[in-house]
Amino acid sequence: MTKTRIERDSMGELQVPVDALYGAQTQRAVNNFPISGKPMPVQFIRALILAKAAAARANVELKQISESQGNAIVEAASGLLKNDFMQHFPVDIFQTGSGTSSNMNANEVIATLASRLLGEPVNPNDHVNCGQSSNDIIPTTIHVSAALALHEQLLPALVRLVQVIEQKAEEVHHHVKTGRTHLMDAMPVRMSQVLNGWAQQLKANIGHLQDLLPSLQSLAQGGTAVGTGINAHPEFAGLFSQQLSKLTQVQFTPGTDLFALIGSQDTAVAVSGQLKTTAVSLMKIANDLRWMNSGPLAGLGEIELEALQPGSSIMPGKVNPVIPEATAMVAAQVIGNDTVITIAGQSGNFELNVMLPIIAQNLLSSIELLANSSHLLGEKAIASFKVNEARLKEALSRNPILVTALNPIIGYQKAAEIAKKAYQQGRPVIDVALEHTELSRSQLEELLNPEKLTAGGV
Repeated sequence: MTKTRIERDSMGELQVPVDALYGAQTQRAVNNFPISGKPMPVQFIRALILAKAAAARANVELKQISESQGNAIVEAASGLLKNDFMQHFPVDIFQTGSGTSSNMNANEVIATLASRLLGEPVNPNDHVNCGQSSNDIIPTTIHVSAALALHEQLLPALVRLVQVIEQKAEEVHHHVKTGRTHLMDAMPVRMSQVLNGWAQQLKANIGHLQDLLPSLQSLAQGGTAVGTGINAHPEFAGLFSQQLSKLTQVQFTPGTDLFALIGSQDTAVAVSGQLKTTAVSLMKIANDLRWMNSGPLAGLGEIELEALQPGSSIMPGKVNPVIPEATAMVAAQVIGNDTVITIAGQSGNFELNVMLPIIAQNLLSSIELLANSSHLLGEKAIASFKVNEARLKEALSRNPILVTALNPIIGYQKAAEIAKKAYQQGRPVIDVALEHTELSRSQLEELLNPEKLTAGGV
């Protein structure tokens, strides 16, 4: 049996594991919410601990708590971040909608450690939670954790992926392949044009995410329970943001309207929407890779992805495009996460949104999944694939759609007849065109040159 101690809160007494740093309110949450078995994300808890340290520094400067209390709180928070702190934060994701249980979990753990450091009691509510309520610290922590995750994880991963794609585009620029629309043969394109299209998609996503950062770095802190700022010093919000900016090296600012930031989660919904768009871009890239890699004999076989593992438990020698497949599944999950966040975002009832923990969970999950899959897609799929030049040339030489280049000279109707005959007879379009036009072979070779056709024009 686990040894316990008796802890007390405003609702009475209950037993808490003897070695636990948390107290009664955390234990009540552990007892009340045995739902998923999953705690809040590590990035969220890290941001919450940082927020408590920033609040303590601000409150010392405003003389709301003593310098010794504030220093002990900051030191306790710092000590947590240097170690495996998640063992002290067991509250389930599916808890009270305001995240009060997670807030009190942090307050109790930090108060216990600060009391030990100081040698006298540091109160979780009066000192660690000074100038705060769950209703502003949890929305603040959502913004802070997501902003840090974007700065530290996703944006660098996407920038690196763009670099990998653009470098690969330079390597494969000389390769010309059959373009496809509706999955059907179309005019030729350079392999570099395909890849640079991917890069541009990702650059647009990076720009849109960066555009959202100022809103994400605008914080609800200082609004306390409903947005009026009750029980918070008038200068607390500004000093809190200054201290948090110093701790994180990311510029945070007080929100211009704290009612909006507590009563709604519109910024989180907007960020999630852009994460969904990023996921859609990654799925497009992953599927292009899968199609080009298909085969090797009965598919397109235009490229060969790096062989990473056996592809079948029964078919020897089979190798599958595992990284693009994993990326596509990540994209599907992020799209699902966005749906949850959208539903949760509309649960801003009057002065408080009451689905904050699941917003935090899904937002941070999406960022982490996209960051990790972007890295793998770049390093283990795009950077290392090989081009099957012989297969590209074979398909191009038999592509009847090349006849499109003859439209200005012989007209659409005549060109269509040539294309149909070339397809029906399985012959190169240049041979059929030579028989049914007055153009010489040298003229046709010039007009139907795939490399020239990738440049457009007439």
